[in-house]
Amino acid sequence: MGNILIIGAGGVGRVVAHKCAQHRDVFTDICLASRTMEKSEAIAREIDAEVRTAVVDADEANAVVELIRERNVHVLINVASPYQNLAIMEACAQTGVHYVDTSLDDERDRIKYDYADQWAFHERFQAAGATGVLSIGFDPGVVNVYCAHAQKHLFDLIETIDIIDCNDGDHGYEFATNFDPETNIREILADVITFEDGEFKTTKALESCRQFDFPGIGLRDAYLMTHEEVLSIAKFIPDVRNVRFWMTFTEKYLRHLRVLENIGMTLIEPVVYEGREIVPLQFLKHLLPDPATLGPRTKGKTCIGCLFEGQKDGRPRKVLIYNNCQHETCYADVQSQAVSYTTGVPAVLTARLILSGDWAIPGVYNPEQLDPDPFMNGIGRMGLPWKVREE
Repeated sequence: MGNILIIGAGGVGRVVAHKCAQHRDVFTDICLASRTMEKSEAIAREIDAEVRTAVVDADEANAVVELIRERNVHVLINVASPYQNLAIMEACAQTGVHYVDTSLDDERDRIKYDYADQWAFHERFQAAGATGVLSIGFDPGVVNVYCAHAQKHLFDLIETIDIIDCNDGDHGYEFATNFDPETNIREILADVITFEDGEFKTTKALESCRQFDFPGIGLRDAYLMTHEEVLSIAKFIPDVRNVRFWMTFTEKYLRHLRVLENIGMTLIEPVVYEGREIVPLQFLKHLLPDPATLGPRTKGKTCIGCLFEGQKDGRPRKVLIYNNCQHETCYADVQSQAVSYTTGVPAVLTARLILSGDWAIPGVYNPEQLDPDPFMNGIGRMGLPWKVREE
């Protein structure tokens, strides 16, 4: 149905490329581009299908425009650094190409946590006849669609949404992150922004802990965190009063993280070392295991879902919509662990829905603004089945 350009050849880029290659009836030409040709070519060699590769500096909108025109692209999946979102969106706005990403745009020297710059593209995308779907990984992404599904089919009024995320897998390292270390560590240590009693509130990182019963895993302690889906869900789900995000961490992980924070290795401001400026967190990223290499050594299961509380037919109702994912199954499918898998697969389904017309609505949208039915009907067949548990 259309030609696809994937920008980013990390762990999520691998998943996206593999999944696109599994659906050649939809993605007639696949191009995988990154700053480093070797990374793209290594992924292409894994896939038993023709996947083209290219080099692109995604910080430069003009370079992306040139590649889009060269490859005659119809839809672009951006799984590069979130610092590059705006440049890539600019290229899509100029060329009228559909756009999909998996995370909120950010800046290297500060934590942004604001969709305003991406939402500002809405009218330009409309005028160009292009659809942009923002933050359609799993969380954010699938959980946003769960919210739209619950609103449409399960509740008359949703009052509280708790997004819960547990990775119960083990990669065998003393300390490693399951996706980009710079992004991961920044969001964990950031001040926590939640939507409580109809307004946004801020607390300190890792101060609030609550126990949840994760299906297929059991009881686990989860910590309140800042996560971008809270911003859009609070805006687009009518009358919701509380939106929070919770994630589990092992005590060993938190112990390492606290030590790194205490000695300054998580700083995002540059420091001078031997006459040169370096950013400690970027240097730490260089030292840590590459998340793209964790697939063959990660064992165990994930559980991500939304716990809803509200009203149906005048009576209180509490429902959990969730997915379980097995790391070993993901690796057998696309040579990647489940965290990258759960992020990349929804982006591929979204590109498919845009090309098929189900989600082809010119403008820029967060997932909960779109009809959840085509997505919920398709995501299980793509490898991420969902279940509903009455609480």
